[in-house]
Amino acid sequence: MAASLLASFVTLSCLFTVSFCLKTKRFSLPMAGRGWSPAGATWYGSAHGAGSDGGACGYGDAVGQAPISAMIAAGSPSIFESGKGCGACYQVRCTTHKACSGKPVTVVITDSCPGGTCLRESAHFDLSGTAFGAMARPGMADELRNAGILPIQYSRVACEYPGKTITFHVEAGCNPYYFAMVVEFEDGDGDLAAVEIKDGSNAWRAMTQSWGAVWRLDSGSVLHAPFSIQLTSQYSGKKLVANNVIPAGWKPGATYRSFVNYS
Repeated sequence: MAASLLASFVTLSCLFTVSFCLKTKRFSLPMAGRGWSPAGATWYGSAHGAGSDGGACGYGDAVGQAPISAMIAAGSPSIFESGKGCGACYQVRCTTHKACSGKPVTVVITDSCPGGTCLRESAHFDLSGTAFGAMARPGMADELRNAGILPIQYSRVACEYPGKTITFHVEAGCNPYYFAMVVEFEDGDGDLAAVEIKDGSNAWRAMTQSWGAVWRLDSGSVLHAPFSIQLTSQYSGKKLVANNVIPAGWKPGATYRSFVNYS
């Protein structure tokens, strides 16, 4: 009887502990915008371009190619978060100009807008010309792009990259003692709070955010591939492991696709 009571108490204690832990985490991000907040918007680069070539997150040419397809934004400090906001997805919409469609479009944070106009509001999106024009009514994209600083609404949403798995691009200059990479195409939260790497030593080692979406490890000793990578998302704290994703014989400048994603 005593053993049965003890087992029941332990079970209830575990259930309470799990329930408490779950309450401290955020819910998953919605697929569509809700709880809209005010912000300002401008655009940069060419009218039909992707802003800049890769921007402060380090995504390079990927910003102009599918699935991002130039639908990007440079975020003000509150959005960019010193690079921790890289990869996060937002829906933005405008309603105050006659050329506004009022329909939300989804953009990915790939760049930083650290000063000037981007500090006028608590949140500001410096959009690519493509993304800014996408908020317009049909045939009115050029008129909207001529509107200057535009009041908009924004909402954080889950990222969706159908058919894509998380990709790791090895930075040029890496060697057996130093490893750095860009992490791309994370479904769901999109942003990262922590990245860890495991080589033949079988111990997880924390990587340091170098800049933007670039994470590095200054090993001090030879790293033995293959490498497994563990990601922790920033918004919800979800973890994901890509086992042996960086193969033996890896090359600086190469891109390696995993078999996993958060979806």
